[in-house]
This record gives sequence, C-alpha cells and structure tokens, in this order.
Amino acid sequence: MDTYNSFDSNKVFTQKNICCALTIAGTDPSGGAGIHADLKTFQELKVYGMSVITSVVAQNTTGVQDVHHLPIDFVSQQFDSVLTDIPVHAFKTGMIATVEMMKVIKEKVENLHIPYVLDPVMVATSGDALIDKEARNYLREHLLPLTTLVTPNIPEAEFITGKSIETIEDMEDVAKVIVHQYGAGAALVKGGHLTGDAIDILYDGEDMYTYTAERIHTKNTHGTGCTYSAAITSYLGQGVPLPEAVDKSKQFITNAIKHAFPLGSGNGPTNHFAARMEAVK
Repeated sequence: MDTYNSFDSNKVFTQKNICCALTIAGTDPSGGAGIHADLKTFQELKVYGMSVITSVVAQNTTGVQDVHHLPIDFVSQQFDSVLTDIPVHAFKTGMIATVEMMKVIKEKVENLHIPYVLDPVMVATSGDALIDKEARNYLREHLLPLTTLVTPNIPEAEFITGKSIETIEDMEDVAKVIVHQYGAGAALVKGGHLTGDAIDILYDGEDMYTYTAERIHTKNTHGTGCTYSAAITSYLGQGVPLPEAVDKSKQFITNAIKHAFPLGSGNGPTNHFAARMEAVK
C-alpha cells in the first residue's frame, strides 16, 4: 500500500493509498483516553481513524464516575457498518467490559487477517476497575490467540500470567509465557510501574527487544496505554515491521508524556501533538 509519512497538500488520495485503522473501545468525555486518545493518535500519524464504541464512560482526570455498556446488537451493527464499506488495515481493542462484547469482537475479527493490537485495559490510571473478572479470563483465553501484539503494563501482565514482576528479567519471562502459553503473536510488557528508566520488553516468539527511554516524573499520564497501542496500530497498518513500529511508538508516547497537559485536578492527559513541538525546536 502506498502510504504517506508527511503531509502533502497535493497528495491524490484513493481508497488504495489511504491507511485506515479501527479502534474498538470505550469513550472518555475528558478527551485523554479510550476512543478519543486513539483517534487523536491515528490522526497525528497520518492514518484515517474509525471506531466501534463498546461502552460510554463518564470519566475525567480524577477517575471513572459511571459506565454505560452499549447493547450487544448495536456493537455488532457498528462493526458491520465499517467492515462492509471501508477497508481496515489494522485494528486495536481497548476497554471491552463484558464477555458478550468479547464474543462479538471475536466473531467479527478472527477472519480479518490484519494486524491486531490488544491493549488489555483492565484498570484506569486512577485505579478504577474497568472490566469484570469473567471478562478478563475470556480475554486471556479467547482473544489473546488472535493478536499480533498484546501490550500489558506490569499489573495487567501479572494478572494474565499469575506471575509476579519485579525485574526486567521477570518482564522477559512473562512475555514468553504470554506468547508460548496463551498464544499471543507477540507481547510488549511495559515497565512504567518499575523504577529507573522507562524500559519496555517486546518478545515476538523468537527475539527479545528492549526499548529504553528516560523516565519522566509527572502525574499527567492519563491515556498513555491507549495512545501507545494506537501508535503501534497506526504503524503496523502502514506496513512497518513490528520491532520498528514499537520503537517509533515508544518515541511518540515518550514525547506525549514529556509535553503532557496539566489539565484537570487528577492525572492530566498526554499530549498527542507533542511530536510537532519536538520537530520545531
């Protein structure tokens, strides 16, 4: 596919040369996470973004106030609206709150044969639980085997595997378990909950990759997981190999945290157009 990496006002677009990515997740009316963060990221990385909304979430920088899950038939209908009309080159899932939703998603995506990035959203930055235990188990057993990549942080990786993570070596071991025992195509275990540099570990079933960035000391990290996984989805949709897609996305999220917005009275949102600020220095 003839995709583009920089804006060209004279670009002639056709259905064949526009990279389209789909996000399947919940909303965030404060704009920092979920569907809102994903679509902003797609836009910044020159990808046409689409969405299937699973849940409407009342949340802000301080936490989650309420959640309304959309009817299953309507979630299914959103899928059909997209998939019967517009090509999808990569997709990601974020918050999927119930087993019934996961069953619909499995049915719709298992035969797409395009990159699938699963962000196993279980707990918000504020600490609020976003999906129930039954759904977490179904995700592990039925969705992980469909993925190109799963992107757990340390608490999520511990839940998936039942193993404690305290060191980089633990992260590597858990990544192997997620791939070899649970069938994920690859695992990116994010080390944001450790100390020292911000180190992430990617295991693709054969090779182990380490991505290191300076740890940025800020409370404004609302939506980092959504943004990181959406960036990887964007690059994979454009045909970038997985290790390089993670590397580029690591740079993207590091800049987004570095220039995060001090908005709200809780954990402020990351800055999705931070790369532009770095470029003009």
